[in-house]
Amino acid sequence: MPPATRAPAPASSRTPLRPHHYATLLLTLALCALLLATPSLSLDARLTLLTFVLATAAWIATPVDDTYIALGAGLALTATGVIGSDTLFGTLGDATVWLLICAFVLAAAVARTGLAGRAAAFLVSGARTVRQLTHLTTAALVVTAFAVPATSGRAALALPVFLALAKALAGRRRLVVMLALLFPTVILLSAVATLIGAGAHLITVSVLFEATGRRVGFTQWLLLGLPLAVVSSHLAAEAVLLTTTRREDRRTPVKITTAQIQQHSDRPVTGPLASSEARCAALLGTVVLLWCSEPLHQVPPAVVALIGAVVAASPALGTVRLKEALGTVPWSLLLFMAATMAMGVALADSSAASWLMSLLPLSGVPPWAFLTAVVVVSTAAHLILQSRSARSSVLVPLVVAAAVGVGVNPVAAALASTAAAGFCHTLPASAKPVTLYSDLPGTPTYTSRDLLRLSAVLAPLTAATVLLFALAVWPLLGVPVLLPR
Repeated sequence: MPPATRAPAPASSRTPLRPHHYATLLLTLALCALLLATPSLSLDARLTLLTFVLATAAWIATPVDDTYIALGAGLALTATGVIGSDTLFGTLGDATVWLLICAFVLAAAVARTGLAGRAAAFLVSGARTVRQLTHLTTAALVVTAFAVPATSGRAALALPVFLALAKALAGRRRLVVMLALLFPTVILLSAVATLIGAGAHLITVSVLFEATGRRVGFTQWLLLGLPLAVVSSHLAAEAVLLTTTRREDRRTPVKITTAQIQQHSDRPVTGPLASSEARCAALLGTVVLLWCSEPLHQVPPAVVALIGAVVAASPALGTVRLKEALGTVPWSLLLFMAATMAMGVALADSSAASWLMSLLPLSGVPPWAFLTAVVVVSTAAHLILQSRSARSSVLVPLVVAAAVGVGVNPVAAALASTAAAGFCHTLPASAKPVTLYSDLPGTPTYTSRDLLRLSAVLAPLTAATVLLFALAVWPLLGVPVLLPR
């Protein structure tokens, strides 16, 4: 039965303005006046910064769709001649956009076969203690970053698995609440494992390429992001476990069988693989293997993904119709990415970002202090900008420009900012996966108080982990802290 539609609000009703809305409006007006009164700025740089400031204010303080704002900003930059129409429309043809489209087609094929539920059942059925269940679930969720792009898609795919676990643990409410909080937490923090884990990653790669000429490929991102995803996810799992359960909860054994999970799944979770499951598993494994071995065969990840998508939707070998698979692609996100990529080009080409960074007293700042500031600001940015992609669109161009001025490797700074921005757990509305698992009728779940208690531990823990990787681990993997002389 379709849900009842809500009657439209009267034309006179309006959402009351809150104090932060007024503060944002006043700050925006002040910044616009400052930019108009600055004689050292070129016209293109002035128009770019005005557009950037207005778009950011709209993202923060208005209910207007993020994509609509981004498209409006891109159109304004094109109409004023800051960028050409080829730049605006050409971003939709970027290889990273095609990579994401094809990855969603592959994800639709995987979801259609039920492979994800089978893999999850295989892992969690081996748990005998609460801590084992927690970390096996975490490991399973980290692996889904290779199969399903975007955190909201992974959250939706994992929801039936969580509901099955919740039914199996119906008599242990605190464990169910712990798992409800664990799923979105790990999904958000493990997204950094792959380039397709979040749209923000593709924006970061595009900004880096436009500003520095360096393109971070799928393999390099995997090398840098996967270890961080594994470490931060399992640390977060411990934080969730310790903040939502008691010692007696953790001491009591658990036993979840595949039969219990099968009761709540419409596809087999045990037994031999069906032919469609075997074909899909082989295809997904081949695609991931080719992605990871790009330096050997030199085939771009987008081309590999396109080949995989064509096979996944083929009449003979595929498991999903192309029309159905394309219906799962978040076209709004792709348009947002294209428009924000164009904004990044304008910031770089007009020298607006460089001028903005020249105002900051960055000379003499130690690299570790600069990276610490980047990580802290990026970790807290979700309190102002709820869209992860919008946060990267605002922060990464500025971080890249500032890093060059300080002598810090812009790749390290941009990746640290993007990874830290993956923390968005403070409020139920901070991220779509958190919202999805916060309201499940008939199933115990977490409250705002649970989120705040977890955030008090997880925010500094996540920031410290990202900073440790940027300063100590990534240099060993080929991304030094300082710019090469």
